[in-house]
Amino acid sequence: MSISPPYSPELQNHLTGKHLLAFEIPFSQELLAEHLKNGYVSETCGVQYGNGSYHCVRCGNKDQTLFYTFPCKICDQDCTYCRSCIMMGRVSECAKLFRWTGPGIQFQIPDIVMSWEGTLSEGQQTASDLVVEAVNGKGELLVWAVCGAGKTEVLFPAIEAALHAGKRICLATPRTDVVLELSPRLKKAFPAIEVATLYAGSGDRHGFSPLTVSTTHQLFRFIEAFDVIIVDEVDAFPYSIDDSLHYAVNKSKKVSAATIYLTATPSKRMQRLYRSGKLKAVIIPARYHRQPIPVPEMKWSGNWQKIFLQKKIPPAIIGWVSERLEQNIPFLLFFPSIEVMEQVIPLFQMLSPKLSIVHSQHPDRKEIVMALRNGLVPGLLTTTILERGVTIERLEVAVIGAEHEVFSDSALVQIAGRVGRSFANPAGTITFFHYGKSKAMVEAVHHIQMMNKDAKIRGLLYE
Repeated sequence: MSISPPYSPELQNHLTGKHLLAFEIPFSQELLAEHLKNGYVSETCGVQYGNGSYHCVRCGNKDQTLFYTFPCKICDQDCTYCRSCIMMGRVSECAKLFRWTGPGIQFQIPDIVMSWEGTLSEGQQTASDLVVEAVNGKGELLVWAVCGAGKTEVLFPAIEAALHAGKRICLATPRTDVVLELSPRLKKAFPAIEVATLYAGSGDRHGFSPLTVSTTHQLFRFIEAFDVIIVDEVDAFPYSIDDSLHYAVNKSKKVSAATIYLTATPSKRMQRLYRSGKLKAVIIPARYHRQPIPVPEMKWSGNWQKIFLQKKIPPAIIGWVSERLEQNIPFLLFFPSIEVMEQVIPLFQMLSPKLSIVHSQHPDRKEIVMALRNGLVPGLLTTTILERGVTIERLEVAVIGAEHEVFSDSALVQIAGRVGRSFANPAGTITFFHYGKSKAMVEAVHHIQMMNKDAKIRGLLYE
């Protein structure tokens, strides 16, 4: 009987389920070479050439304009690298991607893994049962849940069941902000389980854990790692438009993996797949507090762009802001661009000097949102960066120039979903200020009305 050569548990822990470049592996070249020789580690060229074109193994890029050939000092010849995923370290023809092919890791799971003791609403329970069923199988399931339905809690029983079954789970989302919000909630719900939190610059990137919360970008570093993958905010930018992120999700899961998609606003394609029976889905049309979602009001504001250029605020908008300032109601004003917002902030600060702005390029955006949450500022001017992941008591919102093309129907539904999220304050106003109604505005209002109607028919709202 032959005895297998020994292997490094530390290297196994670092490489299992990963696809990494040499510089991402903090072990000696000698140790890596020894494990390659003994069959515990395999390697493949990061960029490959065939049938007249290049292909990136890490991110799936096949767009030839995103490859660049240069004289390489490592292989001493012309070498081609992928520009699509360069932000994660250069992967080229001579750069190898390494993965663990030796024995798998058996992690120990305690008898009690979940400490969350909350209760699910009827709509949540129906969805949760189907998610558990999907996790036990290996299919795909769309959880179409209105904003504020409590979809994270819906996942808890399925995560518990997967952990007890020895499965490795990843909860992925396109945005770092959502990762930072979800991670502490999962750590609190599953205190006995190590939860890895992965985003650009995070310190958790090198371990092995049964439960991972990650941006979809970080999944480029994984291969056949997860038994269950849950993609939250599946319709959000950039996942919604970037095929390489879909490739990353698919590459990171095992062939037998279950895939759960979560969103309040599924794409038209997903809706077609659901309606044609090609994608199984469960709809939660009501919020956990069993009150209807506030329906947006459309309000004509005149030619708002022209009025702003005249260094004035449209009267309808002045009235809306002044009313909330007087009543001490926190609010968000959504603008179609950073340029317009920065142009008009001095005008709004004449109504209240404490009003501030926040956008994707603002260095202090987390602190500014916290200031609104804590009542230190009365309201914020913002872009669609805050259309998701923001929950503030008593919040009301208005969209300036709601007819602008940047405000898709899904963006408007998400923006409306910021209002009325709590038991204490389930109502509130959403106003679409416009200079002519758009199709997206009409569809957003229709979407919310249809969800409220469905919730009422199913008995998921209080009478």
